[in-house]
Amino acid sequence: MLLKSLREELIECGLSAIREGLTTGTGGNFSACDRDSGLMAITPSAIPYSQIEPKDVVLLDIQTGAIRDSEAIPSSECDMHRIFYKYRTDLNAIIHTHTPFAATLSCFRKPLPAIHYLVAFGGVDVPCATYATYGTVALAKNAYQAMEGKKAVLLANHGLLAGGADLNDAFAVTEEIELCCQIYCRAMSMTSLGEPVLLPLEEMEHMIDRFKNYGRRIEEHDEI
Repeated sequence: MLLKSLREELIECGLSAIREGLTTGTGGNFSACDRDSGLMAITPSAIPYSQIEPKDVVLLDIQTGAIRDSEAIPSSECDMHRIFYKYRTDLNAIIHTHTPFAATLSCFRKPLPAIHYLVAFGGVDVPCATYATYGTVALAKNAYQAMEGKKAVLLANHGLLAGGADLNDAFAVTEEIELCCQIYCRAMSMTSLGEPVLLPLEEMEHMIDRFKNYGRRIEEHDEI
């Protein structure tokens, strides 16, 4: 089977998202690309994650969008995934979810600011893309434009899109940005304490640099 291991990895990613409460039912969509073959693999439409088999995961040509393997129907958001693989070589996996706090914040059509240093998993902040109907090229283009230079974007009145070098990376971005959306929503509901203090741009840029090697080296520091 073509790209069998990648297909299996996508299924496990979807099941993990269900277990972690990042999606429900058939909601959301997961994809990854294989640069060597020029193909992307994406979860099918309308099949519960617990019932997806490797043969159901759809393979598409990154450049043209033509289906190369699978009799299943690809996710309606396949163009929103494919546009990133076509024009951004730093992203090899995309996860789209309707996580509760990211979806809530997206209804205000405002970015997630630097409320916590973990926002840096997505960028110095997480912008909100202009609204467009789900499954349309317009939404794909809006998401792509808003996410320029970043790894996450809110989709207005919709949810969250996260990207990464691989599925583990994209999954981590999804988890951390949802957590930060939760922190921000709760902070904004407690204005009796005053306005939440945001981290400065310089600190967020520093966090992005630190996260590039997170868990890969012993960090240098002054003696205590």
